[in-house]
Amino acid sequence: MPRVLILLTDGFEEVEMIAPLDVLRRAGAEVTVASLSEHIQAIGRCGVTVQSDTALAAIPDDAVFDLLLLPGGPGVKNLRADPRVRTWVLAQHAAQRWLAAICAAPTVLNDAGLLSGRRYTAHASVANELPAILEKERVVVDGNIVTSRGAGTALDFGLKLVELLVSPAKAQEVATSIHA
Repeated sequence: MPRVLILLTDGFEEVEMIAPLDVLRRAGAEVTVASLSEHIQAIGRCGVTVQSDTALAAIPDDAVFDLLLLPGGPGVKNLRADPRVRTWVLAQHAAQRWLAAICAAPTVLNDAGLLSGRRYTAHASVANELPAILEKERVVVDGNIVTSRGAGTALDFGLKLVELLVSPAKAQEVATSIHA
């Protein structure tokens, strides 16, 4: 089964982290939620506290994940400011493994130089930084990068990740089971 790493920081958008996490686990993926801080709890933008599985610092640098997922929300500023996030993003890309970012998180991929010449979408609030946003697209896949618009597209985003990591049949099975 695929291994997934989700990076968590205070200010994350709850739906954008929890919906993909949920459908990926329903599909059998091994999902690790890693906090950027040493505290394993993070407080989302709406005040929901989520406990991560571990701190990012506890994950070996050579750990292999099939997918690195970056949730959006105001906490994206913390993802952008942490040099470890850029290191993980670039390593994941160099290994040609999946990268997924939703809402404002595609800015992290842009900071790493990965969106130039690619198709992508993101939240309208970052359109000034990402002028080539495909604003009508709910989820965009280009090479090994998957992007999505925001909280309202989080379930579609998660199901697309299941389709890519496991199979279209498993994505349909999960979608049917949750009446998506």
